[in-house]
Amino acid sequence: MALNAAERELLDGIDAGELSQLLQELVRRPSPNPPGSEEAVARFLAETCRGLGLRAELEEVAEGRPNVYASLGPAEAPGLVFLGHTDTVPAGEGWTHPPFGGVLEEGRVIGRGATDMKGGIAAAVMAMAALQRSGMALTGAVTLAAVIDEEETGLGVRALLARPGFGALAAIVPEPTELRTIIGCRGNCYVDVEITGRSAHAGSPEEGRNAIYGATRVVEAIRRLHDGLADRRHPLLGAGSLSVGMIAGGTGTAMVPDRCRISIDRRLLPGESGEDAQAEIDAVLASLDLGGDGLGASTRLLMEIPSFALEPGHDAVRRALAASVDAGAPERPVAGWTAACDGGYLMRHAGIPSVVLGPGSVIEQAHRPDESVAVDEVVVAARAYALYAARLLGHVSP
Repeated sequence: MALNAAERELLDGIDAGELSQLLQELVRRPSPNPPGSEEAVARFLAETCRGLGLRAELEEVAEGRPNVYASLGPAEAPGLVFLGHTDTVPAGEGWTHPPFGGVLEEGRVIGRGATDMKGGIAAAVMAMAALQRSGMALTGAVTLAAVIDEEETGLGVRALLARPGFGALAAIVPEPTELRTIIGCRGNCYVDVEITGRSAHAGSPEEGRNAIYGATRVVEAIRRLHDGLADRRHPLLGAGSLSVGMIAGGTGTAMVPDRCRISIDRRLLPGESGEDAQAEIDAVLASLDLGGDGLGASTRLLMEIPSFALEPGHDAVRRALAASVDAGAPERPVAGWTAACDGGYLMRHAGIPSVVLGPGSVIEQAHRPDESVAVDEVVVAARAYALYAARLLGHVSP
């Protein structure tokens, strides 16, 4: 739909050069996780937000690992939350550009985290700056929660949820969706399985109980369990999945191994929990009767990101889709995401309707060498976020 005069004035306050410079500076402050090095980028982000006229504070979640909370509008009134994360995966190998150089080349900012998700954070900051500069009266707070540890165990979002009085009318998670409105995500959990046996000299293997042999049986059973998940499909998100990602066992070639650990990634659907997934794996272990071979097995749930889904007709979906298209994003149907994100925590633990909408591609750019994002796409995201906030909280009709 056509923008009204107040909306045009608001969006005119978003400058591509200013936004690009902010994104480049965010990329130039490495925040790889592991090991969890978000402090430098968090402090820079808080200082930048204060310089733009926003309220900003740091919350130390773990030593040297602060969440950033920046906001404007009435602090006591629930409004809109942008939920981002300041950590990135490590740089890895294979780069042809400096991974933390923040190079601007052919309209794209290049560097680790440019897409996942410092581009989305920069867009949220500049959307909030535009709202601040416009002088628009807001009926609720607009808040950026830039949390730590999304790439690993979710320490940051859990600290956010524990804040007294935390709540919002709606949330946008600015993960890289190619500016498509995502209304549901699969969740994720990690389950470790430990197989125990008995050591012996490899020259007399019958005197031992080989934990690695037991682990091979478990791996095959997990593969069969994965195949069975194909019959349990969600209409938006498809099927869940299981993947064995790591195996570690044994002490030396000349010894029968007495321990072997298997690490499993389980992708979750709405209504499934990490405890459910762990119980399924426990049932598989029981069916193998490893004890009959003198082996033991135990499981441990390491982390969980909840799955979530909104109905396509939900008000939060309608508003996000309209704002993105009016801001210049391609008009496409809403969709689901096979990746997991922190929005599931907001839905399950705080009842906040959440959509995922951001610049860049999780498939083509995130976690890859020479990760990059188009500045033009980040600008469209910033415009969409500003429109969404203004229409939700600023007496601007959608």
